[in-house]
Amino acid sequence: MFEDLFRQFWWLIFPISAFMVGAWRSWLSYQANRETLDLIKTYAAAGRDPPAELLSKLERRWPDESLDDHRPRYRRRRERSWYQVVLFGLLSAGFAVSAATDLYGSGEAFTIVAFVLGALCVATLVQVLLDRNGPTI
Repeated sequence: MFEDLFRQFWWLIFPISAFMVGAWRSWLSYQANRETLDLIKTYAAAGRDPPAELLSKLERRWPDESLDDHRPRYRRRRERSWYQVVLFGLLSAGFAVSAATDLYGSGEAFTIVAFVLGALCVATLVQVLLDRNGPTI
């Protein structure tokens, strides 16, 4: 029974793992902020002003961001490159071959995945070609 359930919903591994990584990262950020606040409380209990670097650490969304960049990570412009065009193209071709050969009896599902990856490949290609700064490698 569990094997049949896994065969039907194997693709759920990817979004569930993405949620788990996001939750882990949020928990680590929470821990870092809590430790920073504890250190600030120590300074306040001693009657001293905390250093400016310590206070600026709380303003950052993630602990590993630089002090000069206060923008959240999710708003940064993501560079598109030829690497992504090739990656999406090859993945699309692989799933198209899997759909054509009806691998694991899931031809229809592989067809959908091949179309989605093909669309990502074309969209990334257009974005790379229209980028005013030139494509990145």
